[in-house]
Amino acid sequence: MTMQIDTTRTATRWELDPAQSAVDFEARHGWGLLRARGRFSRFAGSYTVDGDDRAIELTIDAASVDTGNPKRDHHLRTADYFAVDVHPQVRFTSTDITESAPGVLHVAGRLEAAGTSVRLAFAASIRQVGDALEIEATTTVDHHLFGMARSPLGILRPPIALHVRAELHPTSDTTTEEQS
Repeated sequence: MTMQIDTTRTATRWELDPAQSAVDFEARHGWGLLRARGRFSRFAGSYTVDGDDRAIELTIDAASVDTGNPKRDHHLRTADYFAVDVHPQVRFTSTDITESAPGVLHVAGRLEAAGTSVRLAFAASIRQVGDALEIEATTTVDHHLFGMARSPLGILRPPIALHVRAELHPTSDTTTEEQS
């Protein structure tokens, strides 16, 4: 479905509803034979449209990592991976967004984790449901690019699959009426 943006406004911003959204990941481990799944439980984000310009931001509390294994979660919070004491957030900021087909966004931006930033590009589906937007995207990233632990035995295999499902609602304080 093509997004219908109200053209009587110069800027529209939607805020992510964490209760209706999810940030999940999946990694291969055990020499690539097994899958470890996890999620982040605390995050915030937004989608802004200002004329032809669009922007997506997603900020994740790295300490909220949850794989269902407390020892693994503790290790993921250490300097071997997210280094949450020094780098408490994982952040994605878009640099370019184009609608490549109705309801399909091509998103490019920077993903920052553990003090390192890498370019990331992916497709996202977007649809409007009433006043809300639903955005869904899946991409992969090599954790080694962030300086995250390399196992001498190759136990954790790249790439890590990231999946975001977001429901966003308009904010009234950031929407401005056009002046005549």
